[in-house]
Amino acid sequence: MIDRHEISVNINGRTASYQVEARRLLSDFLRDEVGLTGTHVGCEHGICGACTIMVDGRATRSCLMFAVQVNGAHIETVEGLSKSGKIARLQELFSEMHGLQCGFCTPGMLIVAYDLLRHRRSPSPADIREGMSAALCRCTGYDGIVKAVTQAAREGAIVPPGVAEQPAPGGDRS
Repeated sequence: MIDRHEISVNINGRTASYQVEARRLLSDFLRDEVGLTGTHVGCEHGICGACTIMVDGRATRSCLMFAVQVNGAHIETVEGLSKSGKIARLQELFSEMHGLQCGFCTPGMLIVAYDLLRHRRSPSPADIREGMSAALCRCTGYDGIVKAVTQAAREGAIVPPGVAEQPAPGGDRS
């Protein structure tokens, strides 16, 4: 017998209830049951960052959580952040500055960069490299990614001008 639990979760602004297996990974739930395939599954050990999403406003590795753990939570995936326009300019800059190649890591990179820029309005290149180390890329060499995030910070693409810099709330939830 499969142990199933009912959860209610807000995903990209829509609240719904689901029946999930107790051991169903959040990443697999989002991809296979919700149909949000922008959440990529790479290493399944929380190292690569391809599965990074926002859970209750914090960057989170979805391959390290069970779906039952997000009962009552607010989740934002790359699809939701794209649709809402929260990362539209950041996406453009990743393309313009050659911060992506194969694209597999890109959704996780965008979420990590989004979270970094929400908390650091004017990060230095060293801050960006450190912050972006939470997501791995095998193709780009990171220079284009750093340039894209630097330009997004200059433009205030994530945090509107005039908003005070906020400390990161305890870092990654993974």
